[in-house]
Amino acid sequence: MHRELSRFGAAALLLAAALSCGAAELNLIPWPSQITQQEGLLALDNSPRIELIGGDERVHHALDRFMRNLTAHTGFPFDRHFPGTPDGPSFVIQCAGPGLRVQAVEEDESYHLVINSKGIELTAANPLGAMHGLETVLQLVKSGPQGWVLPYVRIDDTPRFAWRGLMIDVSRHFMPLDAIERNVDGMAAVKLNILHLHLSDDEGFRVESKRCPRLTRVASDGLFYTQDQIHELIAYARNRGVRVVPEFDVPGHAVSWLVAYPQIASGPAPQGLVRSQRDNLRPPLDPTQDATYKLLDKVFGEMEKLFPDRYFHIGGDEVDGKYWDKGAHIQTWMHEHNIQDNHALQTYFTKRVQAIVQKHGKQMEGWDEILAGDLPKDSLIQSWRGANSLADAAKLGYKTVLSAGYYLDLQYPASQHYAVDPLSGESASLSAEEKSRILGGEAAQWTEYVTPEILDNRIWPRLGAIAERLWSPASVTDVDSMYRRLAVLSRNLEWLDLEQRTSSVRMMDRIENDDMPPKLLETLAMAVEPVKEYEREKTQVYDVEAPLNHMVDAVPPESDQARQINALAQRAIHDPSVRPELRTLLIQWRDNDAQIEPYLATSALRQPLVPLSQGLSELGTLGLSALDAVESGHPVTQDQHKEQLADIEKSVAPHAELLLVVAPAIRTLVAAEPVDP
Repeated sequence: MHRELSRFGAAALLLAAALSCGAAELNLIPWPSQITQQEGLLALDNSPRIELIGGDERVHHALDRFMRNLTAHTGFPFDRHFPGTPDGPSFVIQCAGPGLRVQAVEEDESYHLVINSKGIELTAANPLGAMHGLETVLQLVKSGPQGWVLPYVRIDDTPRFAWRGLMIDVSRHFMPLDAIERNVDGMAAVKLNILHLHLSDDEGFRVESKRCPRLTRVASDGLFYTQDQIHELIAYARNRGVRVVPEFDVPGHAVSWLVAYPQIASGPAPQGLVRSQRDNLRPPLDPTQDATYKLLDKVFGEMEKLFPDRYFHIGGDEVDGKYWDKGAHIQTWMHEHNIQDNHALQTYFTKRVQAIVQKHGKQMEGWDEILAGDLPKDSLIQSWRGANSLADAAKLGYKTVLSAGYYLDLQYPASQHYAVDPLSGESASLSAEEKSRILGGEAAQWTEYVTPEILDNRIWPRLGAIAERLWSPASVTDVDSMYRRLAVLSRNLEWLDLEQRTSSVRMMDRIENDDMPPKLLETLAMAVEPVKEYEREKTQVYDVEAPLNHMVDAVPPESDQARQINALAQRAIHDPSVRPELRTLLIQWRDNDAQIEPYLATSALRQPLVPLSQGLSELGTLGLSALDAVESGHPVTQDQHKEQLADIEKSVAPHAELLLVVAPAIRTLVAAEPVDP
């Protein structure tokens, strides 16, 4: 059943916080707090003899999933209930305690893992640590010359931050339960522990309300989670060590509330849910009416019983004060109550809502607009407008989490998210006590331009980089290592039925539509990325019913191929051996446009790509000319050099909401060519 491939070496290689060359051989993400790798491999010729001590039902479920995932990953039929052989390896899992019934932020998530010739030993304070350790073991499995193996290691691991989350907006585009659940599986794989669901906004109220059924009947557009589905999701997430924090956004982003209950609007009541950017009537709730708080008490009381987590998110962001300014009765009320401005009015509203939340046994969480020094100190502030509000909240005595810099919908590369640390910038100068109030961070995926088909593509694998930043020591900063391990993570997530790769392929197949050679479109797709930040809404009107089926929706936010090509150009300047590979790519770009051009005009999905294809061809031509100059040493004139740079800039103008992100490779070559003085 088991074969020991090699014995311990005399000396162990210590791999602490900072990654080294030896560490790159392991595909762990997030990187552990402390790891010692030793010589030797444990062969997995058959199922190990499993002994489970302590814990609760979550560990049993986690162990069953581990064996299923191990079988799927390796193709080998591992069996948890295999009795093993007396001289074979064992897999001992021991939990010191059962953990809390309702998972909480202060729980110990650490674990200790040893893999050696005797087998696997995993110990943890509670089921959370055991689940994290099982994910680490799964990531360590690799194929060797004689079968599947595990390296000999010793790991002592604990998260740097207690709050490691992902927010998914299910209001603008509704996400069915299976889409959420598969992303919970991905979260567990990278040791994230908070799923924050944005459940109400101008586009819809997404949870069944039995106390106020108009929210379900009128304000959901027929797309909502039943209360039974919420129970299912919470149980599903709990079995994977993930808490579910609900958000019902008030007093702004509240059109769904007002469609059902127009009497609490602070301006003219909307006649329907928001469908596009053209729907400009979006008043907030009226904070001067007692009816507003009675409705919130009724609904929040129901929802707070439905969601067991300690925290209840009330939104509080982007309140449009013009409606309050124009409301004569609101202005009169503010004057009578000595409320000076809209921020003070929102603070009044927030304090009343906090009392409702507290009455039902919860602690309030809100976006950083709610921050005011006289809020109860058990309020949790989520910073999205910048690191300054994070530091301000900590200074004022509030617990806080960072989302600024972790907005996945802005389409930034993984390296940019990876560089954001909750304890850097303004937070670096805080006292130790103030720093302790920064609980961690939370990625955010807003869904104006995301459907269930696109969701995984937009979240993964970049979320893995954020997960590492929130778990691993601050000294783990090797970007090249992160990208190498992120690529492995992306492949492994497919075994969990995540679709970030398969959905892209499927969407590209739709664009090709069986009437063109796929290689032509792939050549263009690898060179582009979606426009960044909020540029997309400047080129088209956001509409929840518009099809999201173009190349901008199909390609990932970050092109791995483009990043590698840009790095290849850097190497080519000083390493002639890689120039033939680069030249082949440049020729492919130059020639692709002539081959693809007849196919682009025959499809509405492809026609907008014409200028991008032409731009890529121009970049290929420019790159070949510059590479010739670099190789020959023959200088170009100053005018030629300036013209080349200008042509690069013209070629990279956005089209079809896409950017040609291979331009840095051409800039590198042009910058390196000799120029006449």
